[in-house]
Amino acid sequence: MDTEFDFPHEAGHRIAYVRPVAVADLPEDVQSQVGELKTLYAVHSEAGERLALVSNRQMAFVLARQHDLDPVTVH
Repeated sequence: MDTEFDFPHEAGHRIAYVRPVAVADLPEDVQSQVGELKTLYAVHSEAGERLALVSNRQMAFVLARQHDLDPVTVH
């Protein structure tokens, strides 16, 4: 869960999609790293690529903004 990801940097505003992910839907190796959490939050690129998984929604938004992305919630 502590794997660094090199977020791509391009000119202009870019959207990052933040959505909840059920831990049960993730691979077992990821599930074993999250402890008692039932939900994680995924940060996705505009193209749909999962960039990161974090423990809460606020952290997902902060992470996106730290990488010059404009986060929006996806249901």
